[in-house]
Amino acid sequence: MLKGKTVVLGVTGGIAAYKTASLASMLVKQHADVQVIMTEHATNFITPVTFETLTGNKCMVDTFDRNFQFQVEHVALARRADIFMIAPATANVIAKVAHGLADDMLTTTFLACKKPKYLAPAMNTQMYENPITQDNLETCRRYGMHVIAPDSGYLACGDTGAGKMPEPEELFEYIMLELACEKDMAGKRVLVTAGPTREAIDPVRYITNHSTGKMGYAIARAAARRGARVTLVSGPVELKAPLGVELVPVTSAAGMFQAVTAAAADQDMIIKAAAVADYRPSHVGTEKTKKTDGAMSIELERTDDILAWLGAHRTPGQLLCGFSMETQNLLENSRAKLEKKHVDMIVANNLKTAGAGFGTDTNVVTLITGDGTEKLALMTKDETAHEILTRLMAMGADAGWTGGGEKLS
Repeated sequence: MLKGKTVVLGVTGGIAAYKTASLASMLVKQHADVQVIMTEHATNFITPVTFETLTGNKCMVDTFDRNFQFQVEHVALARRADIFMIAPATANVIAKVAHGLADDMLTTTFLACKKPKYLAPAMNTQMYENPITQDNLETCRRYGMHVIAPDSGYLACGDTGAGKMPEPEELFEYIMLELACEKDMAGKRVLVTAGPTREAIDPVRYITNHSTGKMGYAIARAAARRGARVTLVSGPVELKAPLGVELVPVTSAAGMFQAVTAAAADQDMIIKAAAVADYRPSHVGTEKTKKTDGAMSIELERTDDILAWLGAHRTPGQLLCGFSMETQNLLENSRAKLEKKHVDMIVANNLKTAGAGFGTDTNVVTLITGDGTEKLALMTKDETAHEILTRLMAMGADAGWTGGGEKLS
């Protein structure tokens, strides 16, 4: 996904420097051109050879390296860069870049670069919380740099607190959010629902389903990477919210209905991927229901139909997409749902199809619209998410969407 992109990683003299090797490896696997610049102090923690082996590129340390001829390398690299991330960023280097000091290869290249810049601070808690460091970080933000908040935890110095560099996987997500996709959805407002709902029987038990939220989260992540402003209304899942997405956690169908209807009017696109309970217990016990010798029955009542409400209250130009999980009569049931609920697309899949269904990393879906039916091949849920969004964006253009996510009445 990063083919043709140049990522410059700055590595400074902190113990967390070893983590950046994993980040470099992740980026190379996405076919990025990874260029690493180290400070002299950083070479005491990890060798340049490590990065050269991982990236296939010379690791730069000395501004005046005579191996670079016929060009001022720091300026040339600054021009090639698509993103520049310093990880770890020590208090010393943060102070330098905040005030435009450039006395080595890393800081001179950073100063010359006009592309997005990211800092991942990593240091002792007292150093990080020092007002001077905080002022320097605020100065960096004021100049348009992105500061990634450090994690809290046990530090190499023995202290426990803020100052721990985030894991490489999180830093990787920042780069992917910036570079992985064209921003064809910039300015669009997208609401996605995901996961199951839980309908309480009593304080101990509830009714739910097997949804893991993977498909909905993949859609939210894909939309964010494509530049959309994404709101993710999620039932209880064991997934971390995608970077760049506003998470609204809910538990029950009623909670999801309230969250979705409150935000619906402001959205350009709503994608209902959640597996919402159709029924809930009519009466919720205030105490744990004790077992008895005989049989037991639970009276159920209908929950609010969120997709039907959205179809009845949609704003001009708004696109609505629902999901249909079936075990039989996939096309007939899904097309009936499309028409009955007045939506633009139904993403249908069959629980019994290999590679589809709950909990998998792949999916096999059929896209049903008023114009026809399109069956997609087996692919990852991330790939499926992008295919869904691409079709919806095309429908938006046909519906009269203008630039910046605005809709024509």
